Amino acid sequence: MSIRLIARDLYRLHRQVGQLENKIAHAPPERIEELKDQLRKVKAERERLRNALEGRKESSRRSRPW
Repeated sequence: MSIRLIARDLYRLHRQVGQLENKIAHAPPERIEELKDQLRKVKAERERLRNALEGRKESSRRSRPW
């Protein structure tokens, strides 16, 4: 996956985290646990992509001849 695609997905997940946090702040008590579970999963995916992006950036830096 290219750096550009990873960055785009990372941005999408970043926005999704913000939306979920806002929903949790305004959710009825019976939905909070469900939303927190979704938030945990999205944050884990965001962290995975963040690490992938860092790895791709490092690999592209090492492969440059200059």
